[in-house]
Amino acid sequence: MVQFHDLTLTAREPVYQQIASHVKRQIFRRTAQDGDPIPSRREIAATLAVNPNTVQKAFRLMEEEGFIRTNGNAGSVIFVDDAILHRIDEELTRGMVEQFVQDAKDNGLSFPRVISLIGELWEKD
Repeated sequence: MVQFHDLTLTAREPVYQQIASHVKRQIFRRTAQDGDPIPSRREIAATLAVNPNTVQKAFRLMEEEGFIRTNGNAGSVIFVDDAILHRIDEELTRGMVEQFVQDAKDNGLSFPRVISLIGELWEKD
């Protein structure tokens, strides 16, 4: 089952987007698999101490993006096919790298220095 107890909400982005991003990260890490159940909207709202309408908005977003499916009263489950998995992998990987590159540039690091450090740290145990 998808877990929310480890999600720490911040003021940087809307809560509903943080909820959806949290589920995407679990799919990305393969801790959430196709068919895994998602807690109810009320359970998530209670766990995170947020308004149930906010959680409902997150569910709408996740359904629109196609990585969860809701079957009436049966609840919601993760839906991942090859296309969705590829899209999430691309989105999250690109986002991490873009943030890293921007941080490196903001700190005045040169491209050769960054590449050298990546090579050095990549080989470290």
